[in-house]
Amino acid sequence: MIDTHSRSFAKALSWRATGTIDTMIISLVVTGSVKLAATIGLTEVLTKSLLYYLHERAWLKIPYGRNGR
Repeated sequence: MIDTHSRSFAKALSWRATGTIDTMIISLVVTGSVKLAATIGLTEVLTKSLLYYLHERAWLKIPYGRNGR
């Protein structure tokens, strides 16, 4: 079964939320600045959500590892 575009987008958002929390914590530890950590986190969530969505959609076109019917 192939995921819809909206499902791929929802999966991208939920994964990025997890990743962004991680990035913000690391940024806070490294910089000591809540404002800078938040800026890095917000930038990262936008760019990586788009990249994940595009990656997911591209893989749906690749037959590698799928069982044929």
